[in-house]
Amino acid sequence: MTDPAFPDPQRAWAYRPASPLSGAPNGPLAGRTFSVKDLFGVPGWPLRASTRAPVPDPGESVLVRRLLDLGACAVGKTQLHEVALGMTGANGFGGTEHPFLPGHVPGGSSSGAAVSVALGKVSPLKVDFALGTDTGGSIRVPAAWCGVVGLKPGYAHPAWSTQGVLPLSVTCDHAGVLARDVPTVAQVHAALSGETVQPQSWAGVRVAVWLPQGWVDDAVYAAVQAFAEELTALGAARHSTDLPEMLDAYSPIVQSEAAQVHAGALRAAEPGFLPFTLAALRQGAALSAGEVQAARDRREAYRTHLAQIFQAADVILAPAVPTPPPRTGQDEVTLRGGTQVLRRATLRLTAPFSLLGLPTLALPTATPFTGVQLVANVGQDAHLLGLALNAPTYGAVGVGA
Repeated sequence: MTDPAFPDPQRAWAYRPASPLSGAPNGPLAGRTFSVKDLFGVPGWPLRASTRAPVPDPGESVLVRRLLDLGACAVGKTQLHEVALGMTGANGFGGTEHPFLPGHVPGGSSSGAAVSVALGKVSPLKVDFALGTDTGGSIRVPAAWCGVVGLKPGYAHPAWSTQGVLPLSVTCDHAGVLARDVPTVAQVHAALSGETVQPQSWAGVRVAVWLPQGWVDDAVYAAVQAFAEELTALGAARHSTDLPEMLDAYSPIVQSEAAQVHAGALRAAEPGFLPFTLAALRQGAALSAGEVQAARDRREAYRTHLAQIFQAADVILAPAVPTPPPRTGQDEVTLRGGTQVLRRATLRLTAPFSLLGLPTLALPTATPFTGVQLVANVGQDAHLLGLALNAPTYGAVGVGA
């Protein structure tokens, strides 16, 4: 249960104890507070993964324990899209609503995480940063739609352990962080990793802009173009690039691995999942070994394609979302290229960089509740954050911060 002293109209919180878990008093993150997505195991706190179905116990989260040891205080757990298998924030407890646009979705699956930091300045439950997970865009999409910053580190980064986190896909899962500004994200990463994060100049940085015209609406297209022009003004060398849609590799891998995680619940006559979640899990369970292996083979071909792009680029700039936040229950969006199913429209922009494990940062743009992705090559997490410290900065309502 949660502490009734704090209202939660957005239904962002899964569990709020009467007292937070205190961090070490002299650590580098002392005085900082954070929320925990309800996939991370925290002793004494329930773990439901925002579902009414039974879920496995992942044990204690190494990452939460490490943050506590570094001085940060954990104030509670946040809701997510049910078992992290979705992009809107729908779940078995009513779903999470956008922090500033009633009737609109905040994005998912780290929906409550994004809301908890977006509301940090106006909520009595102050949160400086939020732990989230990202399998196909689950940090970056809610960051963009809620106007905050979200970091998906490179795959299996030693500072961002997924041990003690209920998995969705061991191939694509990443642990990461959301905050209202880049300096906070950089501070958390530096404390966890021991890496130095210093502001980096954009002068001479080769930026490959991936902006598929038919995959976004007019507002997002203009926002990404404007952001790219600002990077050019800072000295970056900009050129266009292209990426294929990678969902033919991503979806079979993720759905098959998710079905394995939740195999116990799926054996029940009434598992307890929402209909869409149940259908996706059963679809994953029905995939043959050959189909999954074919998807893995396609993944390696896409990895080769990305490697070729990084031969001519230091950073990729891409849209983080196809449109501003859609309305709750909206299944389709209207893009420059026509009408598209919301899930596909969103995932095809973000899934490539989790499928291939590249460090990626979502930043707000001048257009409210849209966002861009900055993508670096493997092992360049700290450098990416250093560039972001000198990138154009916008607050949650699209005004200069």
